[in-house]
Amino acid sequence: QVQLVESGGGVVQAGGSLRLSCAASGRTFSNYAMGWFRQAPGKEREFVGAISWSGSSTYYADSVNGRFTISRDNAKNTVYLQMNSLKPEDTAVYYCAALSTHYVPPRGPREYDYWGQGTQVTVSS
Repeated sequence: QVQLVESGGGVVQAGGSLRLSCAASGRTFSNYAMGWFRQAPGKEREFVGAISWSGSSTYYADSVNGRFTISRDNAKNTVYLQMNSLKPEDTAVYYCAALSTHYVPPRGPREYDYWGQGTQVTVSS
């Protein structure tokens, strides 16, 4: 089992920045690729980005590419989502997820085994 806890959400004005954290506990964190997803009211959960188990590769949805950055610190069992130039359409509950793989992390939420509880991000215009 892997337990994931997100933090860092909040309310920010458009153009602002937030950094989300996802702290993991349980099994060896470095064996897991990590994904970030978000879900707005009335919409399906969507892929935001992912990072490989080693941190050497990152992948992003087109909608956030160039504005969001994912990183991880395996010594601290933590993955981060730095969000810059935020837009009102980024408003959602953000989730981190874990999958034990050394391959390219998938973009489908159903592929992931473990999920955090989510943290709300609200971007005001």
